[in-house]
Amino acid sequence: MTLQELINRVTCSPDQGVPDWMLGCFRRRCISFANGESDSDTIVYWLQSRNFTIDLRLPRAADQVSPAPLEDYPAEDLMILASYEGWLAPCEWADRKMSWYGGTALQLTNRWPEPAELRRVGNCMVEFAPSGAYVEDWRLQPSSPGPLVGLRLLEEYDPQTGHRFARDGGLIICGDYAARVLGRSVPLTDNSLPLSEMAVSAVGSREQLTPVFDFETSVASGSLEQGYTVEHSTQPGRVGLPLLEQGSFSWNEDLERVEQAFSHNGQNRVRVFEVDVINPHWEFALTTPSNPQAEAWFLHESDTLRRYTGVMT
Repeated sequence: MTLQELINRVTCSPDQGVPDWMLGCFRRRCISFANGESDSDTIVYWLQSRNFTIDLRLPRAADQVSPAPLEDYPAEDLMILASYEGWLAPCEWADRKMSWYGGTALQLTNRWPEPAELRRVGNCMVEFAPSGAYVEDWRLQPSSPGPLVGLRLLEEYDPQTGHRFARDGGLIICGDYAARVLGRSVPLTDNSLPLSEMAVSAVGSREQLTPVFDFETSVASGSLEQGYTVEHSTQPGRVGLPLLEQGSFSWNEDLERVEQAFSHNGQNRVRVFEVDVINPHWEFALTTPSNPQAEAWFLHESDTLRRYTGVMT
């Protein structure tokens, strides 16, 4: 069956997880640091399921590298490619703070170790680092009502040989947006060096560079009906391509798992997912509630308050 058919057949709403106002696709508008500096150019996306997060951080488009075979990149381009960030991690929400643990990431060290103090007003979700090191302004991306899906990748296997890969990753769909993470199929044996040093030391060697960059975080837009097209990715060659491979999805009733069958380089593969959430129709509202006094104040002062207002994304 298609993914849309599976979503219409299977529903799953976990008993616990993040509050409703955190669900969806957010793009960072700005980060401000304690030293007074700010950055609004880095491309950052945060897609949130009930109990896990997908995060992508890339340089602005003009500073990204063009698609090319890994062995053709000079050291300068490999340094840029090795600065990309993409990860998936389970999360916990308690005392108005979000914490992440485990998961899988392109980088070999955790660049963002602090929990997040979060509050949302309208489409703006503000994240404070408890240490005071930074504050981030995130904006929920406008989307038509649609599916909310979170699938955690458990493994990938060859149905002909039975060979299995313990590959971490996952898929989140938020209405008009979707993101996928595919962790390394084989863990790096030596992660004592920064990713940039590992990449530069292997210039020109596809054999050595492939395991270093055998990781994908991609963010896409589209729909279940028409498919999702990659707009941003840690893999430059994935931009403009479908997020998901052609194939079929099935529901394993006994194990309560989603399976995706597809072909990769002429070989059949199956990915097995654990369901975090499946909701075929979710409202991605850009508004948040306020009290009657605040609503009356806003209406009374709207001549000046709404003089230049619009939805910021």
